[in-house]
Amino acid sequence: MTVTYDDVCSAAKAIDGIAHRTPVMTSRTIDKLTGAAFYFKCENLQRVGAFKFRGAYNALSKLRGPIVAFSSGNHAQAVANAARLLGLPATIVMPHDAPASKLAATRGYGAEVVIYDRFAEDREAIAKRIAVERGATIIPPFDHPDIIAGQGTAALELFDDVPQLDFVVTPLGGGGLLSGSAIVARHRNGNCKIYGVEPAAGNDGQRSFESGQIVHIATPETIADGAQTQHLGQLTFPIIQRDVAGIVTATDDELVDAMQLLFETMKIVVEPTGVLGFAGARKLPIAGARIGVILSGGNIDAARFASLISARSGTRPTAPSR
Repeated sequence: MTVTYDDVCSAAKAIDGIAHRTPVMTSRTIDKLTGAAFYFKCENLQRVGAFKFRGAYNALSKLRGPIVAFSSGNHAQAVANAARLLGLPATIVMPHDAPASKLAATRGYGAEVVIYDRFAEDREAIAKRIAVERGATIIPPFDHPDIIAGQGTAALELFDDVPQLDFVVTPLGGGGLLSGSAIVARHRNGNCKIYGVEPAAGNDGQRSFESGQIVHIATPETIADGAQTQHLGQLTFPIIQRDVAGIVTATDDELVDAMQLLFETMKIVVEPTGVLGFAGARKLPIAGARIGVILSGGNIDAARFASLISARSGTRPTAPSR
């Protein structure tokens, strides 16, 4: 089974009027600092605060009956909200250390939350058990054709707004966003190079890309909680192999630097996972290029955001005013 550009276009119709068409923002200060032209697709302003709503609503709109999902937070919220809108009961398997705001939001959308230990338990096994007990359909966070197609709609809108891009860079966890974006980039602009960026502490995607086979790792310890995946998907990996130019990594310190720069220059709040694309893009040969970056989410507690930024204060110059 594969996912096509037509599938992404069909997903765009399914979510039209439901998902937000998020803005593409720019910053002269960032362009001056990097020597490139950046175009930020602000999925931190999407419903539930993340791109995940696109895939979740697209997938659930085709179903009837109870839903089970597993997620560290953004997919959890997305499935919970989409299920509420469609009148479907949802149970979400979430790690015990998920951000409090994500746990609260998921429950707030009406879903039942089942807690597990991400370092000692298998979330997929828990979800399968619940699905059997309740006769529910499992909606995984990335390895599902309707999820991939839905996530690709963010890149579809980006290319609608900025057709002539030299690079598109996205965060990489399990590969739903990257593979969906790669399908769109391949169709809309064959000269555009697409890259994924994952945490340096968990570079299974990079290792898989270089070795030609899916690499499994232990749960990485990183502030990018949305990218603490252990492997790419059976559906996402072949697309990434075919359409992606490369995969780079970013350290936690680099993620905080990127969060701080976006906050200071553009006055937007992006979570650590959400800035992976921007942090990694700055390592690519982008001088003079036009770069589309998907800021994938903005779900971070205010106290957590402040503590991360303050811990790094004094380690980099304050960005000049825009």
